[in-house]
Amino acid sequence: MPASKRDQLLATAERLFYEQGFHATGIDRIVAAAGVVRMTLYNHFASKEALVAAVLQARHARFIASLEAATAKAPPGHATEALVDAHGRWLELHSRHGCIMAKAMGEFAEHSAELHALAAAAKADLLARIEAAVARDGLDHEDGLARRLFVVLEGSNTTVALLGPQTALSDTRGVIDALLAAVRSRHP
Repeated sequence: MPASKRDQLLATAERLFYEQGFHATGIDRIVAAAGVVRMTLYNHFASKEALVAAVLQARHARFIASLEAATAKAPPGHATEALVDAHGRWLELHSRHGCIMAKAMGEFAEHSAELHALAAAAKADLLARIEAAVARDGLDHEDGLARRLFVVLEGSNTTVALLGPQTALSDTRGVIDALLAAVRSRHP
């Protein structure tokens, strides 16, 4: 079944925003790449800001769904590792040039409090998912563990663009494995 015009616009806008930046990508570029007329875009999105918000929400929903699927299938005591692996797969498949939410936070910090807040909320949601995985694994007794894991994963979002996915993800997994091993050794 062919994608709806709305879905086509979202997919095109997401690709262009990610590759070229939010501010650098104009409406004319989006509609041309999507093969629609400007009015079609405005029939679905009231403004460029509304389109950006929809792109961020859709991408975050797909990301979270991938994390949830991985942690749901994880064997007992391994939800945290499953989340880390799913995060790595997402970076490898969809975020080889860094995190779109971090890009949005940077571009909209001074230009749109609403879009900045939307991207920041996505980051807070990731932290909450890490906290849930840590709790599910019985590791929530270690104060700040989820936050430290979040910092390492956020670092991989940046380093993947510089070091490449294989090195960045291998190093990320090594740091996280060492952190989890240390916690588990203190609380068997």
